[in-house]
Order: sequence, then C-alpha cells, then structure tokens
Amino acid sequence: MAQIRKIFIVCGEPSGDLLAGDLIRAIKMLRPGLKISAVAGAYAKSAGAEIFYNIKDLSVMGFFDVLRKLPKFLKLKKLVLEEINRDKPDAIVLVDFSGFNLRLAKAINKRIPTIYYVSPQVWASREKRVNSIKDYISRMIVLFKFEEEFYKQRMIRACCVGHPLISLVSPTMEKQELRDSLRINPSQKVIALLPGSRKQEIGMVLPVMLETARLIDKEIPGIQFIIAKSPSLDARVYQRACKKFTLDLKIIDGKTYDCLNIADFCLVCSGTATLEAAIMGKPFLIVYKMNLLNYLLYRPQIKIPYIGMVNIVAGRKIVPEFIQFNARAAIICREAVKLLKNPERARQMLDDLAYVKSSLGEPGAAERAARLILESLQD
Repeated sequence: MAQIRKIFIVCGEPSGDLLAGDLIRAIKMLRPGLKISAVAGAYAKSAGAEIFYNIKDLSVMGFFDVLRKLPKFLKLKKLVLEEINRDKPDAIVLVDFSGFNLRLAKAINKRIPTIYYVSPQVWASREKRVNSIKDYISRMIVLFKFEEEFYKQRMIRACCVGHPLISLVSPTMEKQELRDSLRINPSQKVIALLPGSRKQEIGMVLPVMLETARLIDKEIPGIQFIIAKSPSLDARVYQRACKKFTLDLKIIDGKTYDCLNIADFCLVCSGTATLEAAIMGKPFLIVYKMNLLNYLLYRPQIKIPYIGMVNIVAGRKIVPEFIQFNARAAIICREAVKLLKNPERARQMLDDLAYVKSSLGEPGAAERAARLILESLQD
C-alpha cells in the first residue's frame, strides 16, 4: 500500500474555500500526519492547510472580469505548476472554480492523480467541458445525485457523497441572544439580505435588494433589515450601497447562519446561499444581476430553465427567481409582501424546501469525500 504524504488543493472563491476547509478537516482526522498545501483562504487555513497562495480578490464574475484578471490567473497557473513540480504531491484536489481548474488539470495531464471535488456546472452550460474532465480528471466527487448520473451516462467515473452544507450550516449562537445583542424588538419581523460573496455581486445585487427593502418597509412598516456580510470583503463595499437608504438596517459580519436563523424572510443572491437558506428552512426569493454584456454573453449558453440551486434540485420552480431584467424592486417587493402576508403560501414554500434539504443527503459528506480521495490514491 502506497504511503500518501502530500495533497495539493486548489479552490478560488469563498464558497469553494468553505468546502475545501471542511474537506481538509476531514482528511486530517483520517490521516493526521498528511501534509496539505492549498490555493485557498481562511477556511482552509483554519482547517490545517499550508496556504501556498491566498485567494483573496481572486474570485471573478463574468467574462470581462476574467479578461481583466487574466494576467493574474496566468501567473498563478505558472506558480502552481512550479510548486507541484517542486513539491511532488501525491494528488491534486480541485474544488469548483472550473475556468482555472480545468486548464490547470490539462497542464498537469494526469502526471499526478487529479481529483475534482464539487463539479463544474457542465450540466447547465458549456457541456463541452465534459471532454476536459474525461481527458484530465482521474475521478469526480460530486454533491448531487443527478450529477453522478450525468457523468456515468458519459462514461466518467463519479461518486456522489451528498452536500457538505448539511453538516456546515448551523448557527453559532441562540436566536434570542443575537436578537437581544442587535436590540431587535421581540415583536419585530426580520428580513435578511444575502447579496453574495463577490465584490461585483454586491455592487450589482445589493442596491436592488435595498430598494426592495425600502418598498417593503412602506408596505409593512417596522421591519428590521439585516445584511449578512461576507468576512472576505471590506465593509466599505456594503456601506457605500447602504448610505443612500434610510432604513432600520444592520450589517452583520461573518455570521450568515445566525442571520438566517433570526430571519422571518430573506432576499438571497443566486448561489450557495440558496441552499443555506433551504437548509435553515427560511422562505426567500432569489435575486441576481450581472454586468449587461456578461449577461448577454452567458445567457444563451444556459440550457436549464432555472439558475437557483434549490429549483434545479427540486426540478421545478419552488422559489421565485428575479434575474437581470426582472431584478426590479417593485416586482420583487410584490412577491415578498405576498409571502409575508400569506402564511399558507410561505408554509408551502417551506415544505418544498424541506424536500430539497432531504435531497442533499445525510451529514458527513466531507468525510465520505475524504475517504474516497485517500482510498483512490492507495495501491
């Protein structure tokens, strides 16, 4: 049996860093002496990885942002390949971040076992990327059962471990404790705004959410609004958007699950946060907007009817989506008020979200992924 000594992990965004950190923690529990280096961030570091390159400011949104940062990505690819050649890890684990990671996998060309954790959304757009996965990835470890079936139909080795968020999504403090610390009246409703984890998302999505909040406040006065701030972003990014609005508004740093816990209702940027809201059992609406040129470039490539993961997993629209031209405060407000004033409507959404949660598998996904990685590397 071969002795595994080193693993090199590559992710590129806060959501990937969260899942990479969870995976690293699980690998370390199974193999405490194993060295893990990573292109990652704070979550991976806290889990015990040596950070080769910090991903702060690395995440991108759309083609033109990629183009602007292309020199940085090319330099990073060169640095990573040099480090791999120098350190000679026993395996490479790629976490999401497909634009960079699939190109890196091609350059590695299976000289080292290359495992992909958290599949690119090839089932939604640009399916030709499947060819790169078939040619350059040793094994796919996926989070959704439909992804496993997708890859097996294309003769690609894949295994579904369930979604790590089932284990990760948990408040850090009691609901009443946070409400008291924020001085929220016991009878006051709370609406949480989750505008994403990228700076570009905040710039596009948060103003729409805030304008929606202003209109909701007119319809239902006295609501406390809270913003779940990403710890990876500067507070000024949020403050600039908020200064135009006179709302009862609080920005809460690095406590997304606590914000969800005390919320009666949420506005959520499309992405990982939609699953987090589903797991926490909160009625919400999906809001997403991007640079118009990026949208016009990417929209024709999307081959599925929804973009929210909760709707993709459910196979139908259980949460309304307000995307790009429909991301307008007036129409979002109308739907929000219907949910806030109609408990039966909100209850139906919660029943549907409970189904989505049950579809994400049992707790322990990261440990199952860690075992697969270690077993697949042993002779």
